[in-house]
Amino acid sequence: MNKHSLRPKGLKRKKIVVIGGGTGTYTVLSGLKKYPVDLAAVVSMTDSGGSNRVIRDEFGLLPTSDIRQVMVALASDESDEILRKLFTYRYKAGTGISGMTYGNLFMAALTDIYGDQEKAIEKTCEILNVQGEILPVTYDNVHLVARYDNGEQVLGEHFIDEPNERLGKHKIVELEVFPRAKANKKALKTIQDADLIVLGPGDLHTSIICNLVVDGVALAIRHSKAKCAYVLNLMTKFGQTNGFSASEHVLELEKYLGKGAIDYLLVNSAKIFPNGILKKYREEKAYLVKDDLGGGNGLSIIRRSFISRRVFEKPKSDKLKRSLIRHDSAKLARAIMSLL
Repeated sequence: MNKHSLRPKGLKRKKIVVIGGGTGTYTVLSGLKKYPVDLAAVVSMTDSGGSNRVIRDEFGLLPTSDIRQVMVALASDESDEILRKLFTYRYKAGTGISGMTYGNLFMAALTDIYGDQEKAIEKTCEILNVQGEILPVTYDNVHLVARYDNGEQVLGEHFIDEPNERLGKHKIVELEVFPRAKANKKALKTIQDADLIVLGPGDLHTSIICNLVVDGVALAIRHSKAKCAYVLNLMTKFGQTNGFSASEHVLELEKYLGKGAIDYLLVNSAKIFPNGILKKYREEKAYLVKDDLGGGNGLSIIRRSFISRRVFEKPKSDKLKRSLIRHDSAKLARAIMSLL
């Protein structure tokens, strides 16, 4: 028996809601699912690059890559290992299929069978024996729009995530979705009933704030009885957080959430290794996030070693930029659980 499953009878399980998308949310959920808590993931729905471009443009569906990663993270340890690997498998060859993931195509097929994408997501969760709730932040078909400090606007998450050299040097001053989107009511209810809300890690604008600009989400977080924790990124991101320190990350979140909405900040305090990795990041104009928060000014800061020793290399068939260094799921989970 898992030692974490031992708890006094009648003790109500705590509810943790993780809001985000991509590998950051995958990392947090992979660690938390080993603990006796009720988990829910509110997942971003604005991705428009890579495999999702095909899903949106050619299949006419909402993006599924972030949902797929969350499904794999929350899949039961008893579920078929080959099935979990299949859902992350990315095709390396084939005209029109190279770069696509099996999991995305599987959900597209189920949507065609059931005639409903929400039903397809539900059925895929059953097949993978997902331990927790997976809630798209919205079911509306929307795109992300960023306005920069030079007055330019860009439509599409992919072009915001990987901007051209000229525009990437400018700061994002406003983010929204177009057209306006209504939040998934189940997601709002889950946020309101949570004991702890976790934001990040992940690209600040295209993985986290993209959820907060959906109508009703930021308000639900502010009105929730839950405490809110933010997992600070390890590195800055060209085009989104150029030169951002820790305090600037917090200020940008508070612009959409409201001042004082974040209760806890989890900051990596360990040395980044190996040295060659930082050189690769510098080539992408990405740098270590500087911890300039001192005592926190009312913000509770948890400084620990959160970095994984593993260096992540993406498959050659993956055409998007990916993080080389990431947080350690077990270390993050221990720190997050301590907040309860």
